[in-house]
Amino acid sequence: MRLFRPEVFQGSLRKRHYFEGWYFKHVSPDLENAYAFIAGISLAPGDSHSFIQILNGITGETHYAQYGVDDFTWERDRLLVRVGDSLFTDKFIELAIDSPGVNAAGRVEYLDPVRYPKSLLAPGIMGWYQYVPFMECYHGIVSADHSLRGTVTVNGATIDFGGGRGYIEKDWGRSFPDGYLWLQCNTFEADGVSLFLSVARIPWLGRFFVGLISFLYCDGGFHLFSTYNRSKIAETRHGGGSLAVTLENAQSRLEAEASMSRSGELKAPSSGEMSRRIKESIDSEVRARLTSSRDGKVIFEGFGRRAGLEVIEKIFDYV
Repeated sequence: MRLFRPEVFQGSLRKRHYFEGWYFKHVSPDLENAYAFIAGISLAPGDSHSFIQILNGITGETHYAQYGVDDFTWERDRLLVRVGDSLFTDKFIELAIDSPGVNAAGRVEYLDPVRYPKSLLAPGIMGWYQYVPFMECYHGIVSADHSLRGTVTVNGATIDFGGGRGYIEKDWGRSFPDGYLWLQCNTFEADGVSLFLSVARIPWLGRFFVGLISFLYCDGGFHLFSTYNRSKIAETRHGGGSLAVTLENAQSRLEAEASMSRSGELKAPSSGEMSRRIKESIDSEVRARLTSSRDGKVIFEGFGRRAGLEVIEKIFDYV
């Protein structure tokens, strides 16, 4: 059942006003290189196509390689998506891109992935909301953290990602929310730590609500903060390229402070069409602190670099 496999292709080529995309982040062990490769499909009247986006987190340079719908193929029972001659899976990617402005080739393998926990009531990070039909956008975590092995050459520059860290997530539906924030980092000073945090305005039955999905993975376990498990946003602050968010539930309290560095412009979906422009950084910094709600004991405290950060400021009209 695809509902319990959010990593696989959820749509069909017969859909309209629909998008689906997989986000693969790679950071080299010395933190000197950070790249995101985004594979996806846009099914919009008059402009349906598949694509690969590339974001160089250090320079902010972006590329958009466009392909036909027929250049997009997939397997039903596992994450294996082909766009043109490039292959994207949860175990490796193979890039073979020759497009105006960008040439990229190479293979990177993903080792020892950390899978997001699933249950009948929560088949993915959206919890029971993943069962709700006709939502504007769905989100899935494919791998919260994994190690890398392999090299990629982009426009003549070869990057060795061996020993670095990787992360995979995905989105599907009609459109990105008109207001949201997104923060992700799995390159903390301590190994085996991954942070994900997203707050968004969610249309709902002619109205809207503010939805929260978040986790901190540390010491081999997930600490979850989401709307469906009755977590709440205790505080948000933003301005001057910085962001601070505090989340609370009955078990713990998560404080995250991030500062945005260099960003690049990516295409994003609106009614399935890749017509929107958003700024994303994967060169930001974050401090995170997790404490027990019962006694205030510090469970984790740390600093991370090469964090992913997107802030669509309309979200602050609602939180």
